[in-house]
Amino acid sequence: MSKLDLGLPGYQSMFESTEKADSEQTETIQDIELEAISDFKDHPFHINLDEDMIKLIESIEVNGQLMPVLVRPSKNGYEMISGHRRKYAMQKLGYQKVKAIVKNLNDDEATILMVDSNIQREHISLTEKGYAYKMRLDAMNHQGKALLEASISTSSQVGTKYNKQRADALLSEIVGESRNQIQRYIRLTHLIEPLQQMVDGVHPDGYKMAFNPAVEISFLTKEEQYDLLACIEELVATPSLVQAQRFKAASKEGTLSIDYIRGALSVEKPNQSERSYVKWSKYDKYFPKSYTNEQKDRVVEELLTGWARKRQKENVR
Repeated sequence: MSKLDLGLPGYQSMFESTEKADSEQTETIQDIELEAISDFKDHPFHINLDEDMIKLIESIEVNGQLMPVLVRPSKNGYEMISGHRRKYAMQKLGYQKVKAIVKNLNDDEATILMVDSNIQREHISLTEKGYAYKMRLDAMNHQGKALLEASISTSSQVGTKYNKQRADALLSEIVGESRNQIQRYIRLTHLIEPLQQMVDGVHPDGYKMAFNPAVEISFLTKEEQYDLLACIEELVATPSLVQAQRFKAASKEGTLSIDYIRGALSVEKPNQSERSYVKWSKYDKYFPKSYTNEQKDRVVEELLTGWARKRQKENVR
């Protein structure tokens, strides 16, 4: 049985990274108008009306809001830190207000709590993880710089201690991923959006690219990535790891051209001999917006099965 993601992050993961700050800050629980809460700036986690969201909506409809969201005051009201999915679900159900913990947080503290409250969710795409790791590392580096400056002015040992351990090493301990793997995830943020969609398996025309080739492709310039995209669409083929590595080397040497890419992708790979893609974007008007390519594929298969049976009966007559 798949684990139901109710969008309820554990308090321990939400607050452990700012334990000292928590003791110095006040917080209140309030009923706040949903319209007064804006999304976190550059929130890296997508909110989709998928199967998990439908289950969350059904849970809130039956049980109500089980845990308050976390917000911080902003110029125009409040900014969501943790609870974007619950806010979306409650809006769908017609709620006007949400129970929220209001906490004063600076940008770095807010970013760390936002990432930590989402990163352990069961269904997170590869690029979402990359953007989340990047945001958290940036926030940790900002905090480390502030601590170091404080240690210089107050002779504290805190800043010096932080400076001896790199932020990515700290993050590695927190999330249980190697420093190298974290950096590989972050490389995905350098891909153009259509290639990111391929890595996440959500490209509108069904193209998919494996993680390892995508990391290599991320070192190409934006112009080279668009050339690659044109070739993928033209030849209906995505690069293998070896091809991606060759593209990266040619880019570094300044010799990568669209003709080179086209020639490489024209060579049929064993795993592509039986592969075909349906350009689902041509048929999106016939499906609900929430449908994935896999769901569309199942619908088409069922319709074709029924059509084939009908034809068979007609031929028998």
